[in-house]
Amino acid sequence: METTEKNILQNNKKVLVGISGGVDSSVAAILLKKQGYQVEGVFAKVWQPDFIECTWRDEMKDAMRICAKLDIPFHFLDLEKEYEEHVAQYMITEYQNGRTPNPDVMCNTHIKFGFMYEYAMKNGFEYVATGHYAQNKGGQLHRGLDENKDQSYFLWNVSKEKYKHILFPVGELKKSEVRSIAKKNNLFTSEKKDSQGLCFIGPVDMKSFLKKLIKTEPGSVINDEGTIIGEHEGSVLYTIGERHGFRIFSEYKKTDDPVLYVVDKNLNKNTITVSKNLRIIERVVLANSNLFAETSNSKEVQVQFRYRQKPITALLETREGLLQLGLNSKSESIAIGQSVVFYEGTKCLGGAIVDKVL
Repeated sequence: METTEKNILQNNKKVLVGISGGVDSSVAAILLKKQGYQVEGVFAKVWQPDFIECTWRDEMKDAMRICAKLDIPFHFLDLEKEYEEHVAQYMITEYQNGRTPNPDVMCNTHIKFGFMYEYAMKNGFEYVATGHYAQNKGGQLHRGLDENKDQSYFLWNVSKEKYKHILFPVGELKKSEVRSIAKKNNLFTSEKKDSQGLCFIGPVDMKSFLKKLIKTEPGSVINDEGTIIGEHEGSVLYTIGERHGFRIFSEYKKTDDPVLYVVDKNLNKNTITVSKNLRIIERVVLANSNLFAETSNSKEVQVQFRYRQKPITALLETREGLLQLGLNSKSESIAIGQSVVFYEGTKCLGGAIVDKVL
């Protein structure tokens, strides 16, 4: 279909683009506008704790500058309370319970494709668009074309029904192409650094962040034999597989020591156990699953437990009424509370939360 014909078809379709102030969302708006959509931008203000430098006003100004440059209407959404309740408090509670949460997943679920999505649907928009590196092919979530930037991992918990109203304009591009488009359109975001850290909040040191919100006390680091060999800042701050942030006493250090990993933690005793060998895991029990398609009782899939992790093969099946994963290649460093996402090629089949490891 010729571009002009495609543009005519899109002329009456309104799309609300989440404008964060960065290059990806600004290029998403450019692309949609060139495709003939009626594009409008929205900036969502979220919760930031008092001890973090307030940056949302600067980001909002950048979002407004983008909308002015592109000559599209600007919307402002105050989602501070919603973010605090559904993202920040979830994260804090999970850490307090000794689990490893993924706040970016919940940000997409409740903020971008929750309250922002609902705002769009209530105000006459047919679509919501973001700068995510993912692809929506006929209502089916797929990996983004740029393997180094693929963000489908963070989108597994968005309801399948919503994908018919979601667009990912930059998902078919490489990051370098996105910056090139921004530069060609004289956008200041072309050289703007990518945001890092928590969804919307920005770069934070997670341990320092949590210590401001959760009561923690120093505790003992113990080895496989149960000997106290060091100290840590608080057991709730650590996740399984971590190898930094704790101190080993000098008498237990050797120049040729292997890396030590956190393999267990006891919140009641406020201890963490470290070992040179990660625990081998063969089976994972899942909870809070969101599947995009019906699967047979047993299906071989590719899974990721962490963003940018190399996928591993697993058998997705139901046992004793519980969704489980049997890992074909024995895995290490899987933490309770983590998101696990299922794939078949580039197609995302959904995901779940790790509830137990065996």
